[in-house]
Amino acid sequence: MLVDIYGNPISSADFTEQQTQNDSRVGQLLRQYAEHPSEGLTPATLAQLLRRAEQGDLAAMADLAKDIEDKDGHVFSELSKRRKAWLKLDWYLEPPRNPNKQEELDTAAINEQLEDATWFTDLLFDLSDGILKGFSTCEIKREYTEKQHVVTGYDFRDQNLFITHPNDFNELRLNDSTVEGQALNPFGWVKHVHKSKSGYVHRAGLLSVLAWPYLFKNYSIRDLAEFLEIYGLPLRLGKYPSGASDTEKNTLLRAVLSIGHNAGGIIPKGMDIEFENAAQGQSDPFEAMIRWCELTQSKAILGATLTSQADGKTATNALGNVHADVLSDLVEADVRQLEQTITRDLIYTQHALNSKSYSGAKRMPKFRFDLSEAEDIQALAPALKTMVETGFQIPVSWVHEKTNIPEPQNGEAVLGLQPQAQNTQQSQAALKALAVLKASPPVEPAQVALDTALDALINGDMRDEYQNAVKPLLHTLRKSEELAAVEIATLLNTADSEVLTEYLTKLFFVAELWGTINE
Repeated sequence: MLVDIYGNPISSADFTEQQTQNDSRVGQLLRQYAEHPSEGLTPATLAQLLRRAEQGDLAAMADLAKDIEDKDGHVFSELSKRRKAWLKLDWYLEPPRNPNKQEELDTAAINEQLEDATWFTDLLFDLSDGILKGFSTCEIKREYTEKQHVVTGYDFRDQNLFITHPNDFNELRLNDSTVEGQALNPFGWVKHVHKSKSGYVHRAGLLSVLAWPYLFKNYSIRDLAEFLEIYGLPLRLGKYPSGASDTEKNTLLRAVLSIGHNAGGIIPKGMDIEFENAAQGQSDPFEAMIRWCELTQSKAILGATLTSQADGKTATNALGNVHADVLSDLVEADVRQLEQTITRDLIYTQHALNSKSYSGAKRMPKFRFDLSEAEDIQALAPALKTMVETGFQIPVSWVHEKTNIPEPQNGEAVLGLQPQAQNTQQSQAALKALAVLKASPPVEPAQVALDTALDALINGDMRDEYQNAVKPLLHTLRKSEELAAVEIATLLNTADSEVLTEYLTKLFFVAELWGTINE
């Protein structure tokens, strides 16, 4: 028997037909327009909207969320950063723990379907709509072809189509004009409830947090617009004689109101217009309120402010990096929730319908985002070398994982060091130095011994007597280049500065070669 992820039996109608198209009462909601509750929004009406959402009516709050996105460019910008951060992450399917061959094949087959799906990236983006509105729902389209149930696409369904169950505020249901609503088909939907806060569905998103700053900012923007309209204009004061009729008064009033913009007008004889001091004031209070609202919105959405604004005082590079890390943490928390949704509502359904290894929800593939970050190879390499030299046993697979360098597959060509026989420029310079020294006049036995030992090491023939001559110099060179120069000068007491320079150059090369041989 085919069951959903919770063990409840399902029928073929739960995934072969779209639920919203089969119910005329639900389909009627698809053709309705949004109510735009932000028009004339006041603290009292906002509180009423929030109260209605608590009682299960999600439509008004969903419409308010759309208005906020459309009208508030700052909220839209900040939300876009967080939502689109999901799309840059790579993803993969993880087979069950200790998988058998068939489970690996089934996981690869579902992974291939998603990689070929042209709609999957759009689905991830549409599900991120739940960050603001608390939840996001998409209705799946399926076809049966080549003995496989294949997802061919989806339809995003607006949040105003849904209500919560009167006895379970966490259960979303289609609004079919009944009190309890219509339960969602288990294999027909991808339903993502995004928990930005703890609580029921109606308060899980950021909307209840952002609605109040949006309201206060609207008041300040309106007041600022009115201030800018009259700023700098003189006060016009009209005087009419006693006994003036209502028509005369209205004529004078129209002249007073229009003369500021038109710079001219007419009034009846016997009436006066006096100009007082120009309207004065400052826009700073309004701008301060707007700035406070936007900073509050940024902190609610991104957890910080420096990723979106810089005031020239606190926007240092160090603080900016800290705030970028905060955003990274939020994105990681977001996609961890999304992984569970995709696994439950999409991967499990495809596994149950198509996989030969299907045995229930306990062993199924899991959807994962790749959140690993490549380590700084330049900083990691010296540390690894030191740890290996001190005896640490480090798996090669761990190094590949940390550096994000894939392991070679099926005899794939790999990078490597050139063979030692192909001398580098440095080794060629050292050999030339040896040739110069060998062509020089007879020297002291100590110089001959050192020359022979270095030559033997370069040619790969390092006998014990040569090691005894060179190893002390190598150890001294590792401690200090100056001490090595002093020891060579002592050993070669007749050598001039040019000969010493040649010997030091050669010794540097031998030291590197010696370290490579003894790694």
